[in-house]
Amino acid sequence: MSRIVVFGAGGRAGRAVAAEARQRGHKVTAVVRDPGRHLGLAADEVLAGDVTDAAHIARVAAGHDAAVNASADLAADPRTFFPAAADALLDGLPRAGVSRLVTVGLASVLDTASGTPLMDTPGYPQEYRSFYLGHAAGTAVLRAATTDLDWLVLSPAGDFDHTAGRTGLHRAATADASSRISYPDFAVAVLDEIDNPTHHRVHLGVEAG
Repeated sequence: MSRIVVFGAGGRAGRAVAAEARQRGHKVTAVVRDPGRHLGLAADEVLAGDVTDAAHIARVAAGHDAAVNASADLAADPRTFFPAAADALLDGLPRAGVSRLVTVGLASVLDTASGTPLMDTPGYPQEYRSFYLGHAAGTAVLRAATTDLDWLVLSPAGDFDHTAGRTGLHRAATADASSRISYPDFAVAVLDEIDNPTHHRVHLGVEAG
């Protein structure tokens, strides 16, 4: 049994990760901006927190074995928020003694089989491009860091299937706009990478297996 802290546990991916972790017998600390808005989370403790504050991360993550970052602030500039969160996690988690971080990424910035980022393929929606680029900037901060923190960015290879349930199956995949994975199966992939880390310091796409 491990202790896992989940930043952004109030969102759909974060909730699914927390529930999968509890199902596996892990102790879960859920970190959200406003605990009063997220009743019923599958967690042993729910705390208010800010994923862009390294000192706060160090405090709430102390005593945990792994961290998951599923946070997003839709009111903030994504090109500021995601790099700031990455910087804070790179600083705060090692201070807390946490050695493994899995961050929920975005398929839009994942490479397709041709080597082209999905967001740059013909016909891909561009109205949220600043959000895509914000995610990319956050991952760039992780890639550029000199750190002992063992990080992984994990994302759907395409998008989430919002209606499918848990099969427990998933597989690695390059970016493909038609690819889908359910939130519960994505959470399985996240917890598999915490329980038995097999990918390190990369952005990995997963789809239904």
